[in-house]
Amino acid sequence: MSTSQQPQTLAAPAPRAEVPRSSQLQFRITRFLGWFLVRATLIFICVLWTVPTFGLLISSLRDKDALAVSGWWESLQSTITQDQGRSGTAADQIEQEGRYIISGNLLPEGDRREISSFGLTATGFDDFAVGETATTNEGFEITVLEDGTYRLISMEPIPESFSRGQRITFQAETPPRLTLENYDEVINTEGLGDAFLNTATVTIPATIIPIAIAAFAAYAFSWMRFPGRLLLLSIVVGLIVVPLQLSLIPVLRVYNTLELRGTYPGIWLAHTGFGLPLAVFLLYNYISSLPRDLIESAQIDGASHFDIFIRLVVPLSVPALASFTIFQFLWVWNDLLVALVFLGTRPENQVLTSQLNDLVGSRGDNWEIMTASAFVSIAVPLLVFFALQRYFVRGMMAGSVKGG
Repeated sequence: MSTSQQPQTLAAPAPRAEVPRSSQLQFRITRFLGWFLVRATLIFICVLWTVPTFGLLISSLRDKDALAVSGWWESLQSTITQDQGRSGTAADQIEQEGRYIISGNLLPEGDRREISSFGLTATGFDDFAVGETATTNEGFEITVLEDGTYRLISMEPIPESFSRGQRITFQAETPPRLTLENYDEVINTEGLGDAFLNTATVTIPATIIPIAIAAFAAYAFSWMRFPGRLLLLSIVVGLIVVPLQLSLIPVLRVYNTLELRGTYPGIWLAHTGFGLPLAVFLLYNYISSLPRDLIESAQIDGASHFDIFIRLVVPLSVPALASFTIFQFLWVWNDLLVALVFLGTRPENQVLTSQLNDLVGSRGDNWEIMTASAFVSIAVPLLVFFALQRYFVRGMMAGSVKGG
């Protein structure tokens, strides 16, 4: 070994530049502010959408009298109201032990209010507490109890001139009460129960049929090769932009010829036709993004297109199928125009939206009826959405990013 050779040493790594503490603090503050703003915005949006629905639910559980004097946010508080009534007349007096007594109740039968004070003048709602004795201008003594009962006592016979009775003003407190009576009325009396069943009869097939057809069509457009495939796909997707109202009259003329108007199969076919373009578009984006190697391996193993579709494509496409189920179900359930045109207005065929429209015209001033009816109509869509919402984002993002 030559003595001229010198051992080689590795160069020490260059020291890392130290980040100033002020910059680190600024970065942490910025990151915290971003985290806080994102979550505060999400909470605000959730509250903005949830509070009206919660208020609608609470209002639907309150009675008409409580809704007339207070908002839903006061549903757990007692309601104070001012009212007046009249005692009995001279013809109602009864002699007991030398005294002449008129008795009765200021509150109607079934009234839940509790009287807290009373008076004998137009503005004297709280001149006397319940149980106290007040003296009228005629010298009669009158006592009012909490449950509304009163006793008017005179030491002399009450003259016939006392024909109108004594006016009694009072202040009453209504305890908070939640009830299902509104729902019982709208379902059994207002016919909403039958309309609910009609809507379910329309919605369930009108959701399943287009999903089944669109899934087969999307698979064919994605993995089967035939002449005019892309042109046909473009035509189907292009139908999404065609206004629904544009096709109502032509389709209705065909329905009248075939005697389909006013029948459930007729409205199923109408909703299927109107929903298919969007369904094919959504499912095509998802099914076409499935791994090609998976489809080709199944074909090599001898699987037919039908086997591939049933055993591979459908199980893998659950997110996209669930997304369109939400879209189609909500659209059909809340539809009024198509139901009126193709199903008609016969009472035995009325759907929820049509029944609600009639209630607005005839019972629009009955707020408790309208809130209960509205919540009946949105309960099922909410249930469907929450049951399938975990697939919703995955289905909507289907096909947005594809590998090479």
